[in-house]
Amino acid sequence: MKKSFLFLVLCCIGISTSFAQEKFTLSGTVSDSASNETLIGVNILFPEIANGAATNSYGFYSITLPKGTYQIIVSYLGYAEITETIVLDKDIRKDIQLSLATESLDEVVIEEKVERVKIRKPQMSVNSLTAETIKRIPVVLGEADVIKSILLLPGVTSAGEAASGFNVRGGAADQNLILLDEAIIFNSSHLFGLFSVFNPDAIKDLKLYKGGIPARFGGRVSSVLDIYQKEGNSKEFKANGGLGLISSRLLLEGPIKKDVGAFLVGGRSSYANIFLPLFDIDNRLSFFDLNTKLNYKINDNNSIYLSGYFGRDDFSISDSFSNNYGNAVGNFRWTHLFSDKLFSNLSVIYSDYFYGLDLDFVGFTWDSGITNFNLKYDLKHYLNEKIQLNYGINNVYYAFNPGKIEPNGPDSGIVEDQLTKQYANEFAAYVDVEHKITDKLNIQYGLRWSNFIRLGQDEVNVYVDDNPVLFDPFLLVYQGAEINNVDTSFSRSDKLATFNTFEPRFALSYAFNDDTSIKASYTYMAQYIHLLSNTSSPTPLDVWTPSGQFVQPQLSDQYAIGFFKNLKEDMFTLETEVFYKDIDNRIDYIDGADLIANDAIEQVILSGEARAYGLEVLFRKNEGKFTGWLAYTLSKSEQRTPGRNENEVGINLGQWYNTPYDKTHDISVNANYELNERWRFGANFIYQTGQPTNFPVGQFEFQGLVIPTYGFRNEQRLPDFHRVDVSATFTPKQNKERRWRSEWVFSIYNLYSRMNAASINFRQNQETRMNEAVRTSIFGIIPSVTYNFKF
Repeated sequence: MKKSFLFLVLCCIGISTSFAQEKFTLSGTVSDSASNETLIGVNILFPEIANGAATNSYGFYSITLPKGTYQIIVSYLGYAEITETIVLDKDIRKDIQLSLATESLDEVVIEEKVERVKIRKPQMSVNSLTAETIKRIPVVLGEADVIKSILLLPGVTSAGEAASGFNVRGGAADQNLILLDEAIIFNSSHLFGLFSVFNPDAIKDLKLYKGGIPARFGGRVSSVLDIYQKEGNSKEFKANGGLGLISSRLLLEGPIKKDVGAFLVGGRSSYANIFLPLFDIDNRLSFFDLNTKLNYKINDNNSIYLSGYFGRDDFSISDSFSNNYGNAVGNFRWTHLFSDKLFSNLSVIYSDYFYGLDLDFVGFTWDSGITNFNLKYDLKHYLNEKIQLNYGINNVYYAFNPGKIEPNGPDSGIVEDQLTKQYANEFAAYVDVEHKITDKLNIQYGLRWSNFIRLGQDEVNVYVDDNPVLFDPFLLVYQGAEINNVDTSFSRSDKLATFNTFEPRFALSYAFNDDTSIKASYTYMAQYIHLLSNTSSPTPLDVWTPSGQFVQPQLSDQYAIGFFKNLKEDMFTLETEVFYKDIDNRIDYIDGADLIANDAIEQVILSGEARAYGLEVLFRKNEGKFTGWLAYTLSKSEQRTPGRNENEVGINLGQWYNTPYDKTHDISVNANYELNERWRFGANFIYQTGQPTNFPVGQFEFQGLVIPTYGFRNEQRLPDFHRVDVSATFTPKQNKERRWRSEWVFSIYNLYSRMNAASINFRQNQETRMNEAVRTSIFGIIPSVTYNFKF
């Protein structure tokens, strides 16, 4: 029914084009005049006819208009606005370069219209942040952080301080597609969630799609975090970086051939290990990452790019335990302009996530990970001033390593074992239409077809009646079935399971005027890979598994409607949205499920469903000395797993229960104040309803032991979470004859030292023999100082 609805829409909407007037096309790229860096989302406006265009993800724009003379306004970020007159009596290729309105330490200033709501565009449920905004937000230990910044947006939460991943609109962390230069990032955290893997100095553009997701994206059912790295300065050599209390960073960029090619190399590293021996601590806790990018303009119609990221975390406790994990990605990209109306991008992408564990006190090492190879081809076709087409294909080949155990010495006593590796292939083709029906009504509609094949593997478990989970009607518990046989006859080219899904997308906006509009969207998505984790926050030890004979793909419907308003000539913006989404085939775990080193994971999981709904409000102040935003989310996130038949009770007696990421109330305030050219101040306030959890509801004594009993899942909550962070940025007086620019950033995380509970555990007091609750907190008050520079 849902899929048929989109086909009906596609058939009923008339794609009409007027040929009454002679028309011509204005196209080109927009870049920074100082670096030749292409700019994303630049507005090219024709105010006399209330029309315009915006540059795509690669800095290209195209618009077709009737023959005539037009005033054109080009505006972006904190760049100086360009106004000129264009005589459009033929097709014109016009490349535009913008200059910064002010010279500052950061590449852009805060008056960035890219972050303001676009009233007439049908795209909704999207938030954009820039490197400048991210750097102004106070964070723990003074390290500017992408993930911590998006947590201040409505609809986005985390499992707590120092927790990995993030949750969007009541979805799980594994339901977010995270892309860095189009490459998939499987773990976005350093130091188990203290920092993200994204170096803010290397970031060019960031968009978080929470709903109304375009058809070019797929493979996840909650959100898409799309991040592009800078391309490098092809005009002159530049450098910038920062020195912090526990980590430092440096980014270098410059021309390979002036105005033709450029390079970018950025690195970050922590150095806490240097100081730990001073306190007689024989542990290690560190991370590093490296961002690289090369670009070369072959001619006006062809450019090539080579980008990469490599990061590792290293954690050890004395000589008994060590852990290292990280991502490695690479992308070769070729952009080609077939004509002034047809732009293409071909990408060949490699992505790898590795997790290693060395337990000397037990005598073994453990390795696991996931690797994928991705080929994608995207085209953007500017048919006319009313219609733009986006279409393309994408193929991802996956190799999953659930884990390999090896002895780390001749006397360890551990037998080497490799869990069965798994393989899969995901193909997708899509078409997306941006259609301007009238000056007031704009729609976006599309269709994505995805095909997922679970490929053959060395060993496949066989169960009686293909049922790996049995229900005991007397004990009312689920337990794993015995493996009846292990089939070793499959080759890599065999198909263990095949899934096909049509994923329609639809969005519309109706503008009452230039300042007020309403929008609505519907998104249907499929997710074929799953993160096996029964913790509230993902850990590096969690492993990914593909859909197959026993695991169905997750399928989600999301509906959203919103009201959008610009106030006082864009000084203020108001965005309000309500959303509802439901997810089928959400993995749930039987009581007592063991996920680690489990070569028969199908024995401990069942298929359930999830739902989330809520209200989001975002109010921004965009201009003046005082800027910032207030975000509020009222939401509910639940899941349930009923019995598979009338004889089974299901999980939690088949009743709905709170997900670990259900937060009823979520309030975030971000404020920035520029006192003068030398001093700038920032502050955050965050309040969230406590995280769902389970506490003992009773106890009994058995053979001298006190055994706690628990009620239904996630019935209790941790105490509410709240804190205040502040920062002050001092810019010393600059010598205009010197290229060196610098600033000092002083920040305090958790100003009033709120000891927020990461967990509450119960134990018996050894002296009083009474039960007691013990709160575990991660951070109290943390002051920090960072020195930033550029030259």
